Amino acid sequence: MATQTARPFQVMSKPIGPRCNLDCTYCYYLEKEQLYPETKRFDMPDAVLESYIRDFIASQADLPDPEIWFNWQGGEPTILGVDYFRRILDLQKQYAPNGKRIRNAMQTNGTLLDDDWGVLLAEGDFLVGLSLDGPRALHDKYRLDRAGRASFDSVMAGLETLKKHKVEYNVLTVVHRDTAAQPREVYRFLREIGAEFIQFIPIVERTSDGQTLAAAPQLDEDGTEYKVTPWSVLPRAYGSFLSTIFDEWIKQDVGKVFVQFFDVQLGLFLGAPSSLCWFSETCGQGLAIEHNGDLYACDHYVYPEYRLGNILDTPIGTLATSPKQIAFGEEKRTSLPKQCQTCDIRFTCNGGCPKHRFLKTDDGEPGLNYYCRSMKRFIKHAGPKLEIMKGLVQQGRPATDIMEMMRTGKLDGARVPKAAAKVGRNHPCPCGSGRKYKDCCLGG
Repeated sequence: MATQTARPFQVMSKPIGPRCNLDCTYCYYLEKEQLYPETKRFDMPDAVLESYIRDFIASQADLPDPEIWFNWQGGEPTILGVDYFRRILDLQKQYAPNGKRIRNAMQTNGTLLDDDWGVLLAEGDFLVGLSLDGPRALHDKYRLDRAGRASFDSVMAGLETLKKHKVEYNVLTVVHRDTAAQPREVYRFLREIGAEFIQFIPIVERTSDGQTLAAAPQLDEDGTEYKVTPWSVLPRAYGSFLSTIFDEWIKQDVGKVFVQFFDVQLGLFLGAPSSLCWFSETCGQGLAIEHNGDLYACDHYVYPEYRLGNILDTPIGTLATSPKQIAFGEEKRTSLPKQCQTCDIRFTCNGGCPKHRFLKTDDGEPGLNYYCRSMKRFIKHAGPKLEIMKGLVQQGRPATDIMEMMRTGKLDGARVPKAAAKVGRNHPCPCGSGRKYKDCCLGG
């Protein structure tokens, strides 16, 4: 009998724990080995794997969405090998309920992908998130292996494997200090290699305990000091990075290249719920499971105090909807500083990810998000065009029409309907893909 849940949830699965063949300078997850000092092998055992797949499917079986998604991350999940993932597919087939489609997403650094992986990923209908930070020099700045060797060539070979086997993929680009200084170079490179779906992931780090600020202050372009690591992207620089790429994208790539941040923002302007947890009013629906079955509140909160329990002791659906987890998700809204509560662009970020709320507001209240200036800078720059795109969608026109309006100089005085119609799950996606919203940006 299916376990009834109060709401859907997703799980970032760590079947290899924090183990990885790369040693990226900015990786926040390698330190998680400290949580399991006695562990020598981080492979998720068969008993845990089967319990997870069986119970997660059961927890989602009675929900209306026709698809059930499994998300495999690490560390580096491909270390486990092709046969391990064939076992995963077999278990999913064994427990798949009638009328549901099981889907898999894998986040990988791509360095171990070969033809055997290409066959499996294609047969299993995987969506692959490939980590690639841009051109060679930017990518290899921080993404080295444990011997200090560059990884760019191996990643590009992995990309060719995905293309050869027609595996669906997104490109995941970490925005670090150096990346932020070269937005056009990064975006044009990604476009030239054929990336159609791009996620920009800004990196900010303090210290490994997640609490103490790094000692050396870093200066943003306006002279503001931030006590973060030298590779952390600074707020105003990240806002400029997004704004510069937006200007390139909106002229020629709307409906052709799908930048997650832009698609999410357009949806928010239209009154749709955020498909990205960072910008939702509440959180708690994106959990993380470690190799031994320990379930944590969030991928960014894999710390002892946020451990919900172990799935071998308590069903995953029960843990995911426990009062402790519900309170964790609600705290994002209830802890929002007053400055954020009264902000006129609150709907674009809702205070951002709680993990990044370590600054103080103008009146000294704690809890301001590190990327607040980034958001304000981007919305001030791109907001007027997003409003025009919103108006196009509300008139039943594709958002892609803005490119022709820009080419013909008809943006000035463009009218936007006063009524703000919300985007429904079955409406055309506002990003211009031609797919339904539930099958496109709402699904992440």
